Amino acid sequence: MKNIIRQILKEDKRQMYLDKIINFMRNDFPLFKNMKNYVFYDQLSEDELNYVFSGIFGKPVQIKFQSIYDDRGNEIYYEEPNGRWEKYGYDENGNEIYSENSYGDWKKWEYDENGNIIYYENSEGFWEKIEYDENGNKIYRENSRGFWEKYEYDENGNIIYYEDSDGDWWKKEYDDNNNVIYYEKSNGDWWKREYDDNNNVIYFENSLGHSFDKR
Repeated sequence: MKNIIRQILKEDKRQMYLDKIINFMRNDFPLFKNMKNYVFYDQLSEDELNYVFSGIFGKPVQIKFQSIYDDRGNEIYYEEPNGRWEKYGYDENGNEIYSENSYGDWKKWEYDENGNIIYYENSEGFWEKIEYDENGNKIYRENSRGFWEKYEYDENGNIIYYEDSDGDWWKKEYDDNNNVIYYEKSNGDWWKREYDDNNNVIYFENSLGHSFDKR
C-alpha cells in the first residue's frame, strides 16, 4: 500500500512539473529557436512533450522529432517540428569534426592522434589553435582575437609556469608529493607553504604579511 501511495505522489509531482513548464513556456515559446536549449527537453518522454506543447498551444499537438544516427551510434542529423535542423560529422575515432544548422551556423574541429582538439573554427570567424607536448599537456593556445597563452610543466605533469598575451604570468614550485610550496604572480603576489608527512599545511607565508606556523 505504501508503494502505491508513493507512486501516486510521484505521478502528481510529475504532473505539477509538466504544468509549470506549460505556464512558463506560454510566454517564452514564440521566442525559442532550439528545443534542445530547454532543460526539460531531454527529461521528458515523447508523450510528456506532446502534453506540454498541447498545453502551450491550447489544443492537441503531436510533436515529432527526427534523429538519424550512423552505424557507431553518433547522431548525424536532427530535426524539430518547427523545421529547425542540425547536421553533424565525425572522424574515424568518433570525434565531432563538423556541425551546421538551418540558420547557417557551422563549426569545425581538428584533432591530433591522441584525440586532443588542435583547431576550432566557426561561422562567426572565430578560430582557435592548441598545441600539446608529448604527454598530452596543453602548452600553447591562441585565437583569432589575438589572445595567446603558454604553459610549462615539470616531469610529473604539474604546471610550473603560465604566461599570456595580456602580460599575466605565474609560476609554481612543488615538493616531492606534488604539493605546491611556492606560488608567484606577475602582480607581485606570492605565497609559500610547507607540509607534514600527511600533506597537511603546517607553514604558510604570503606577500601580504600573513602567516602561520604549526611546525
